[in-house]
Amino acid sequence: MAIYKSHSPQCAVWMALTLVTCVGGKILSVAATWDDSHLTPSFYDNKCPHLQKVVSSKVEAGRRRDQRLPASVLRLHFHDCFVNGCDGSILLDDRPGFVGEKSAAPNLNSARGFELIDDIKQDVEALCPDTVSCADILTIAARDSVALSGGPYWEVQLGRRDSLTASKTDAENSIPQPTFTVTQLVASFNAVGLNEKDVVALSGSHSFGKARCTSFQNRLGNQASGSQSPGSDPFLESSYLAKLQTLCPSNGDGNTTVNLDHFTPVHFDNQYYKNLQAAKGLLNSDAVLHTTNGQSNQLVEIYANDERVFFKDFAQSVLKMGSIKVMTGNKGEVRRNCRLPNTIRA
Repeated sequence: MAIYKSHSPQCAVWMALTLVTCVGGKILSVAATWDDSHLTPSFYDNKCPHLQKVVSSKVEAGRRRDQRLPASVLRLHFHDCFVNGCDGSILLDDRPGFVGEKSAAPNLNSARGFELIDDIKQDVEALCPDTVSCADILTIAARDSVALSGGPYWEVQLGRRDSLTASKTDAENSIPQPTFTVTQLVASFNAVGLNEKDVVALSGSHSFGKARCTSFQNRLGNQASGSQSPGSDPFLESSYLAKLQTLCPSNGDGNTTVNLDHFTPVHFDNQYYKNLQAAKGLLNSDAVLHTTNGQSNQLVEIYANDERVFFKDFAQSVLKMGSIKVMTGNKGEVRRNCRLPNTIRA
């Protein structure tokens, strides 16, 4: 059963009136506080009324084929928005004379889910030609990916336009790195209008999905399995360290993937924050949220103890992220093929 059929009548009524977050049929939060005046939940209501039904059914089918896919789609949305705004630029393929974001270090050999967006776009184009942007499709698909995996449902703001270009350099400079400290994470988020609370809430995306060994190999020391060997991260619990050393030996394939949350790897929940409390955060950028005194540490404790608060804050933060430097009106275009500008034929 698709997401759009699963909400309670109470949530359905409120969704018709304002911006809400629903979990288990209960309203968790109301109204956005950032400048999203150019976006609206009703943007396609008349132009493409069945859009969200199409997207949710496709995401659900994709998840059945590949349980990792929802996390991959959410990551695409994150990486898209952090590079010159939420404009679908990450979806553009490289071509002669053009190098986009897919080959940037944070995306190379790790960004995935493009085929699902292509599949959704094809169906949407057949239903509503030249109407729905790839950026909006990715935004809706990211929300559905979270909700279908057990996380919160929120009403997305729509009306984005697609970019005509992309920048590998900007992707390499703008996307937060797995080795970052809290100070570096906050600076990276501040650069796009987000704050430390958004850092901790959006890091909850690591509730599901996988990471490559190369993303955290530096935390594993000299591979003396089962011990806090020289060079290993002291903030990794010893048994978890030993497991990671087995999965990612120093002479192994750095592209091997490991679950970001080893307890509930395909479910969106607050287990991620409980893992941080237990020194079982996979990436350095995860661990530092709990080991650094201040707001990040306090929020980890709050989210670990109350999943509803995490869900509410996550939905609010992902909506803020979705409004970063959006193009609306006559800016950009509505791509017919998410991989190419309209001036380029496939």
